Amino acid sequence: MEERNEALVAVGGNQPFGGLDLAGTIRAAMAAVARPGIGMVNKSSLYSTPCFPAGAGPDYVNAAFSLQLDGGIGPADLLAILHRIEADFGRERQARWGARSVDLDLLAFGGSVLPDVATWDQWRGLPPTRQAVEAPNQLILPHPRLQDRAFVLVPLAEVAPDWVHPALKKSVSAMLADLPQADRDAVRRL
Repeated sequence: MEERNEALVAVGGNQPFGGLDLAGTIRAAMAAVARPGIGMVNKSSLYSTPCFPAGAGPDYVNAAFSLQLDGGIGPADLLAILHRIEADFGRERQARWGARSVDLDLLAFGGSVLPDVATWDQWRGLPPTRQAVEAPNQLILPHPRLQDRAFVLVPLAEVAPDWVHPALKKSVSAMLADLPQADRDAVRRL
């Protein structure tokens, strides 16, 4: 039996692309991920979410989805595919947390913590002022701040509520419940 890997991905954007409205851009980007060796397992509803950080541009449309991957597709391979899809949809990485047509964030790859727990914890604890200007030069998984962001956890709770964060040892549902109610309420289903 062939080995299969599971991955969790968040998608969002606040700039339409190619004549599509924002929701259409997000749906098209999600559809572009499925290909030989990568199957879409589940996808969330679309959500309207406040721009992050506040005041940096128009509000976003966000969603999440889960994938099944052939054993030969690793996290770095999947990240490269996601980055190519972003580029195909007009994503230009000019400013950290800037406006974008689509952002495909690899949130988790099975139960992996990459490159190691100490490095993951260092990025998780990075102060917000440094988060705004620094990006890691290697893949960090799970995404170091997925547990802090309602715009990620609300749609992810539709897709994988019982997935347990391998470093924090909390399910998506528990991480979502830990967030302030106002943050959860700001994420509105379209």
